[in-house]
Amino acid sequence: MPDTSTGSTRSTGNTARPSRRTVLAATAGLTASVALSGTAHAGTATDTTGTTDRDTRLRALISGMTLEEKVGQLFVMRVYGHSATDPDQADIDANLSEIGVRTAAELIAKYRVGGIIYFAWAHNTRDPHQIGDLSNGIQRVSLAQPRGLPLLVATDQEHGIVCRVGKPATLFPGAMAIGAGGSRSDARALGRISGAELRAIGINQDYSPDADVNVNPANPVIGVRSFGADPNAVAGLVAAEVKGYQGSRVAATAKHFPGHGDTAVDSHYGFPIITHSREQWESLDAVPFRAAIGAGIDSIMTAHIQFPALDDSGDPATLSHPILTGILREELGYDGCVVTDSLGMEGVRTKYGDARVPVLALKAGVDQLLNPPDLNTAWNAVLDAVRGGELTEARLDESILRVLRLKDKLGLFDDPYISDSHIDHVVGTAVHLAAADKIAERTTTLLVNEGGLLPLSRRIHKKVLVVGADPASPSGTTGPPTGVLAAALTELGFSASALSTGTAPSATTVNNAVSAAQGVDAVVVATYNVTAGNSQKTLVERLVATGKPVVAVAVRNPYDVAQLPTAKAHLAIYSWTDVEVRAAARVIAGQVEPRGKLPVAVPRADDPAQVLYPIGHGLTY
Repeated sequence: MPDTSTGSTRSTGNTARPSRRTVLAATAGLTASVALSGTAHAGTATDTTGTTDRDTRLRALISGMTLEEKVGQLFVMRVYGHSATDPDQADIDANLSEIGVRTAAELIAKYRVGGIIYFAWAHNTRDPHQIGDLSNGIQRVSLAQPRGLPLLVATDQEHGIVCRVGKPATLFPGAMAIGAGGSRSDARALGRISGAELRAIGINQDYSPDADVNVNPANPVIGVRSFGADPNAVAGLVAAEVKGYQGSRVAATAKHFPGHGDTAVDSHYGFPIITHSREQWESLDAVPFRAAIGAGIDSIMTAHIQFPALDDSGDPATLSHPILTGILREELGYDGCVVTDSLGMEGVRTKYGDARVPVLALKAGVDQLLNPPDLNTAWNAVLDAVRGGELTEARLDESILRVLRLKDKLGLFDDPYISDSHIDHVVGTAVHLAAADKIAERTTTLLVNEGGLLPLSRRIHKKVLVVGADPASPSGTTGPPTGVLAAALTELGFSASALSTGTAPSATTVNNAVSAAQGVDAVVVATYNVTAGNSQKTLVERLVATGKPVVAVAVRNPYDVAQLPTAKAHLAIYSWTDVEVRAAARVIAGQVEPRGKLPVAVPRADDPAQVLYPIGHGLTY
């Protein structure tokens, strides 16, 4: 597409923020299409029939769309590349292979999608200015189409282990850490700051917070992404985070309805079945979603799970009319946007083919179809379903109205662009980073402290060896965690060194760690999802046998403590992002006191039916 903006271009290949004149020119066709004075943004005055003035204007927009444009508005799609018009050749090749287009600009022009989702692995999120340029680029392309509309730009910025935008953006502790802190004001601050930074780079819909109540320690897909196992505590934190995000003009998304917290199967790779009764669902899974709706949540994401007590058809919730329309719409009274989880996940593809899934999702009550594996197949399937009478155009109009209402609420009809100069004043500022550090300090949870081993003494424990698991950085943080922890302890007055031993250390690796421990005063071990047969357990036992003080730090699930009874001290930090690892170092050094309380119960290793540490357990100094 030709560049119509003013100002200098950046090296990323997109242009700087267009002038106000350019914005008005780009939206002129849209404004004319509704035959109204002013912009396409609408107020909320209600006429004598109960219809809002805003809806009247938005329906006028819808009435002017072609059927193909209507179908496109229902899709939120991935696209490779750092630029809307000039991505790297490898990204062009990936786009041609997966989508049949070269660029985001071609994707928008061909399919008229209503939204784009950003991923780090799709090379959309290199740095804040590049992201802002990409966002402006795709908005410019979309508005340049006949009857052009602004786009919803979405991502998964949950914080903790799931983030798409990394440093220098401010990264916060994840949901279970926030659950350990137990502060609704911290949850709201997280949403407010993260939302402001996302909005500054052109992202206006965040697929967060996770509203699942994680009552299954074996849950492979939710786990620490949940605020915890107490539905009322989860509900309060969900509502607070929603208000934070939406107060910063970013649409929050509660997920995964009707509740993904009690599964032992990852819906990315299988089809989980929830065995809760209807009564259990009401008292457990439904509570945070009710709170999110009460807080005015803008969007709710579906789960690719089977929930027989709510729908015994065997269909996933994403394709279930009884769940999405009968319960979510009619019983819970929700009339915002319903977005599917990714349609490329196995949980939604097990029973039906990729051409049937989007049609069935719309029939169930979905508004936004997220990231289908084959957009051409999905887009044409919806188009054919309308032409063949299986779906009515009126049904599409219902969902498009909800999508446009959301775009209008977010101010995207007024000005969908972001200011390049504004980014540095908002993203990763010293004030925001300090807030994240303070919140992290309130989440670190001390589970065991035999003999008052912690805090370590700079005099007695001067030399510290940090060993353990170094999982890949979850969110563009510095990493690896052993290195970050060793560096932080050194800054705090210790002489610390790091030795990465991995999540499954070999006998040789264990021996090397034991040898290294001989020359230090204390050992800190970062553990990651330890099981009975995992060699991380052997590592800890061998290190304890040296007689050196051993501190275990669970960098993901807090359940590791049950497998490691020989260590004299245990901390749970719920994620291995830098902000949480550095906070753990300050706790270990005694610079701050541990304040976190378990938001989930830790079962005994030898008898999982028994609780080793209950919800609310947490020590301090």
